[in-house]
Amino acid sequence: MALTLLRERKVIAVIGESEASDETIKLAHEVGTLIAEREGILICGGFGGVMKAAAEGAQKAGGLTIGVLPNYEKDSANDFIDIAITSGMGHARNVIITSSADGVIAIGGRYGTLSEIAFARKLGKPVMTLSSFEIHKDGKLQGDILSADTPRHAVSRLWKIMEN
Repeated sequence: MALTLLRERKVIAVIGESEASDETIKLAHEVGTLIAEREGILICGGFGGVMKAAAEGAQKAGGLTIGVLPNYEKDSANDFIDIAITSGMGHARNVIITSSADGVIAIGGRYGTLSEIAFARKLGKPVMTLSSFEIHKDGKLQGDILSADTPRHAVSRLWKIMEN
């Protein structure tokens, strides 16, 4: 019965840079907390920066965290990862993270984050950005990647999209 309940919970990928500013870390921590408060499951890359801050926020709020690692070393996951998945796939793990999620929140980021945004959209997953990328094509902002001003706005807007 517990597995059925877990299966019904939303899985949210939190993506972003491994070396982040203090402000970005604060945003990620709050996002993780808010995901856990909604009984969501947080999935991320399992390392530092945004990933660690979001996992810490989620875990401290009683949530479940999953880290998809690029290597084969479970011990390389940050201290706030409950379930470490060793992929041995390097950056290709980004596909696993986004394909396992019901929705994605990008916070800050660099090219790895940009690849995860692209994979998520290719798979039809909703993406919210918070101090992250805007995607333009032919001079026009692409409206299928949504932005938010605050962690609360990002999480609540993503949840609303996933429920429809």
